[in-house]
Amino acid sequence: MKTINLTVLVFAALGALTIGAAVAAPVGEIVYIAGTLSAQKPDGTVKILSRKSEIEVGDVLSTEKDSYVQINFADKSQATLRPNSRLKIDAYHFNEKDPERDNLLFSLLKGGLRTLTGLIGKRGNQDAYRLKTATASIGIRGSSGDTLECSEGCAGVTSTSDKLSPGVYHATYTGAYIMSNERGSQLIGEGQFGFVKDAQTAPVILTIDPGMGLEAMPFSLGVRGAAAGGGAGQNECVMH
Repeated sequence: MKTINLTVLVFAALGALTIGAAVAAPVGEIVYIAGTLSAQKPDGTVKILSRKSEIEVGDVLSTEKDSYVQINFADKSQATLRPNSRLKIDAYHFNEKDPERDNLLFSLLKGGLRTLTGLIGKRGNQDAYRLKTATASIGIRGSSGDTLECSEGCAGVTSTSDKLSPGVYHATYTGAYIMSNERGSQLIGEGQFGFVKDAQTAPVILTIDPGMGLEAMPFSLGVRGAAAGGGAGQNECVMH
């Protein structure tokens, strides 16, 4: 009986290790970094990351002042995190042979994020790529754009972000984004700006750029013709 119990315990331990390894599997990689980036792991440990560092589900990524980071994911989607920003990787699943199970979920806790979709959001389930903020959820469908989470202020995220009123802002460059909360939904098409003040207010389209200041970036996702001039500029090195 003792032998059987020991065997059961051994297999249980191996199973737990296997599950843990699957959860911790890398889903993306840092391909460009200017400044300082840290990652808080699910167990609370904090690591300083560098170029070629791997990103895992559960990581909370934080950039410091004047720091920019570009992340490439397995489905070829890309994300650029702006200074003074925090982003959590909530969920990620990509299998080339199983598009219906695609899933990419970010939480922009603070600051700014530029997104460019890969295969997730372009095939299978179009609602598979989502970005959460404090006041709204943003669906991303075969698109590129910039989002600023300024609900509690976002000084230092861009050169003018400290002047923005509290809320969540979005600029769409290509494709479409859908900003939604319990009060309503708003489609934000190419060249448009979206805004949501708080969770009790429906998202709206802004007639002009509110002053997001998206132009400055030391590198780009290759987005051009952006609504706010947020695509690659003359001084930018385009990373592919």
